[in-house]
Amino acid sequence: MGLIDTIDSPSDLKKLSRQALPQLAQELRDIIVEVVSQNGGHLASSLGVVELTIALHYVFDTPNDKIIWDVGHQAYAHKLLTGRRDRFHTLRRHGGISGFAKRGESPYDAFTTGHSSTSISAALGMVCAKRLKGCPSKVVAVIGDGSMTAGMAYEALNQAGDLHKDLIVILNDNDMSISPNVGAISSLLSRTLSDQRLQTWRKEFGDFLKSLPKIGDNIYNLAKRSEESFKTFITPGMLFEAFNFDYFGPINGHNLTHLIRILNNIKKLKDPVLLHVTTTKGKGYAQAEKNPVYFHGVG
Repeated sequence: MGLIDTIDSPSDLKKLSRQALPQLAQELRDIIVEVVSQNGGHLASSLGVVELTIALHYVFDTPNDKIIWDVGHQAYAHKLLTGRRDRFHTLRRHGGISGFAKRGESPYDAFTTGHSSTSISAALGMVCAKRLKGCPSKVVAVIGDGSMTAGMAYEALNQAGDLHKDLIVILNDNDMSISPNVGAISSLLSRTLSDQRLQTWRKEFGDFLKSLPKIGDNIYNLAKRSEESFKTFITPGMLFEAFNFDYFGPINGHNLTHLIRILNNIKKLKDPVLLHVTTTKGKGYAQAEKNPVYFHGVG
């Protein structure tokens, strides 16, 4: 009996120790490879987001918190962790479960998505609706680097930044469309800057600088430019900060410890957040890692 056999919902996942999560990730990959090899499906992208999927359901309170997958075929591990393990062998078969996230299939599928680039727009709408109702739960859009090339995604980023809603966007960068990881320093910086205590200190210190008579605004602007120059040197995220998003990353999307820590940090923030994670398409299956384009869709 494996760990996956004990998980019928994310609440069961939360009972596992963090030390057990890598074993669970391997079990999820084994099941995905086995079923897709028989039924066909999107293999490489689903294998690449296993750790990210575990971390999201480990940190957030789904289905009260909403996760939108874009593109929807990244959602195989998500389906396995949200009560569809016993039906996963019916993936993409007549009468079986869908190969994409599908609202009518599960309360954990917040939005029906395919190759759409609609996740950020949908997530923003959900955040606005929740806040109008006084509901504090979170909404997370997980968008692939290919989907991020569509104009609709940038229109949504622009609107989200203008509204200053606490939307969380996770960019899954599997090195197919977006610039590569720039190293461990950037990962460390993101984990540090996302800490709520530092965010509070930065705001208070900025307010203090601006309160200084005559020279306060000049000193504050100089400090702000210096910080931005440093971050630009080691991170590719200034584009997203131009949309008024707090940008963190890139971080290793297969390091569960780092993922859980930074997700716990950013879910406390009140501004729009973009977390940039780098993943390997086909992770854990050597043939798919070597040829991710060929193994993108199987069968």
